[in-house]
Amino acid sequence: MDLSFILNNALQICLGVGILSIIYAIFLSALILKSPRGDSAMNEIADAISQGASAFLRTQYTVVLVIGAVIAAILYFVFGSFTTIGFGIGAIFSAIAGIVGMVVAVRSNIRTAQAAKSGLAPAFNMAFRGGAVTGLMVVGLAIISVSGFYFFLQSQDATPNLQPLIALGFGGSLISVFARLGGGIYTKSADVGTDMVGKIEKGIPEDDPRNPGVIADLVGDNVGDDAGMAADLFETYVITAVAAMLLGDLTFKGNQTVLVYPLLIGAISILTSIVGTWFVRVRGKSIMSALYQGLTISALLSLGGFFALTNFLFPQGLGNISSLSLFYSSIIGLIITIGMVSITEYFTSKKFNPVKTIANASTTGHGTNIIAGLAVSMKSTLAPILLISAGTLLAHQFAGLYGVAIAAMSMLSLTGIIVAIDAFGPITDNAGGIVEMTGLPQKVRQVTDPLDAVGNTTKAVTKAYAIGSAGLAALVLFASYTQELTRLSGALAQVFSLSDPRVIVGLFIGGALPYFFGALAMEAVGKASGAVVDEVRRQFRQIKGITEGSEKPEYAKAVDIVTRAAIRQMIVPALIPVVAPILVGFLLGPKALGGLLIGSIITGLFVAISMTTGGAAWDNTKKYIEEGKLGGKGSFAHQAAVTGDTVGDPYKDTAGPAINPMIKVLNIVALLIASFIV
Repeated sequence: MDLSFILNNALQICLGVGILSIIYAIFLSALILKSPRGDSAMNEIADAISQGASAFLRTQYTVVLVIGAVIAAILYFVFGSFTTIGFGIGAIFSAIAGIVGMVVAVRSNIRTAQAAKSGLAPAFNMAFRGGAVTGLMVVGLAIISVSGFYFFLQSQDATPNLQPLIALGFGGSLISVFARLGGGIYTKSADVGTDMVGKIEKGIPEDDPRNPGVIADLVGDNVGDDAGMAADLFETYVITAVAAMLLGDLTFKGNQTVLVYPLLIGAISILTSIVGTWFVRVRGKSIMSALYQGLTISALLSLGGFFALTNFLFPQGLGNISSLSLFYSSIIGLIITIGMVSITEYFTSKKFNPVKTIANASTTGHGTNIIAGLAVSMKSTLAPILLISAGTLLAHQFAGLYGVAIAAMSMLSLTGIIVAIDAFGPITDNAGGIVEMTGLPQKVRQVTDPLDAVGNTTKAVTKAYAIGSAGLAALVLFASYTQELTRLSGALAQVFSLSDPRVIVGLFIGGALPYFFGALAMEAVGKASGAVVDEVRRQFRQIKGITEGSEKPEYAKAVDIVTRAAIRQMIVPALIPVVAPILVGFLLGPKALGGLLIGSIITGLFVAISMTTGGAAWDNTKKYIEEGKLGGKGSFAHQAAVTGDTVGDPYKDTAGPAINPMIKVLNIVALLIASFIV
């Protein structure tokens, strides 16, 4: 097989790998669906969760469809049909990724609960299998959308304009913002409102069937942590691939190899992620080690694949960049991935000092819990930022801006196995809820509880991974923006001097946007959770038999209230990253817009990492105490930990993760309007 064959068929190879990933995910789905579902009581709870999640996604995507249609019409009249098609493909595939993530999760949770009756290993295997379906579907759909659409563009034009690919990323990012916000507002509104009445006011356990909000809470795990995360990492993968292709095209004009290289990196890691899933097996009680074993195998195999691919595609190097330097850039992406995973686990796992510090602070009150949690959340930003900074400098040293793009693509290439580890979390959370609500023996809960606790850490790890990769992707997008300005109006266009007041103003505005965006998301959770509190209190007050268990709560009413509140609250913040760059670009010019992009990347990374890591630390502090530490459930420390968890919930599952797609939408819109503001 020679080089010309690979280059001529690279897109078909990537398409084939994407299809293989989806076929394998379907195979895993079939294995899941063949597994036993448990008794009628378990099925009743699982069906209620499934119906609630489906109802929310139908409502959410109906609203998004209207907004997307308006944006598609504008793109058609401004940029033409290919750009509009790209936007539509990105939006539709992102929505499919989210829907598939939710559908698989709600079918895996009851089977995981049933498997927990047989022990830890069967329950673990079932939950991870469900997560693997989501992960492999996400990367399969992502690489098919990019390589397939680029193949279509090539068939229309021998040297296609890459602008439609930018629109493809825009479509995926827009859906991701809505999915992250809508799902995040839903899940945390239901969680906070349910806990505030049930655990704090009524003193009943989490996931108690007497709580009218408990089904809404379990639904939220699926629409937020499964559908939202799947859409999020789909668009991050797509954006990174498109940004790397765009930067390669702008830097090495006419070189087809630099366009397909990032896609082939992705294809290699999809194959290694499939292999990695075969090595995820729990031995004894080491749950996290079992998950990391699959990630480690995938990373090592990818490393070998990247070396062979780079030497094959660039035997003479790329200009003055050696093939070895390009390979080193790809190594950096994998190192950052492993580093982000390790750092996040340290700050969020019950095994390490940060969570124990918050737990000890809980013994002296609610206020000291909050102070300690905020301190941990702020401290957690330094190590990831240093890691990303060092990786950026080294990748640039090895291969310039294109090296940074390759490092970002290398990092995102492991999305398949990373999402599998993430989606494991909400499945085990729901399984634990089903076990609690149906009154299964304590020995079953002793299986689902440690799985749930590890799942909470894996969700935090994946969010940190998504944020870190988004930071690299946003830097690559910004580099593409400066290169595009250079192409349009000369070399001076890429100089953003701090002596220019427009650049400073742009930095200030961009720096403020993640804070304002995050504040709106937090407020949305506060307002929606207030509505849940009112409804849960009403039912406890008016349906007298709930407390004794003689009458069932009206679960559907709480689900409906949260659905309507989440959809209503998600629209305004989701439109901020679309409108802000347009206003700044046309009113203040390209220099101010460049400042806005950098300002949003810098503060966005800090705010997002702080929120997601701190929130997860608060959550695991509560679980640490519930295991019997510092007085256990019902103790004063536990009450303080519940307060911290309540504050941390919208931090880690709503505002923090939604900043990730927000900063990328800002950069993509800037790229789309660059030719109009120069």
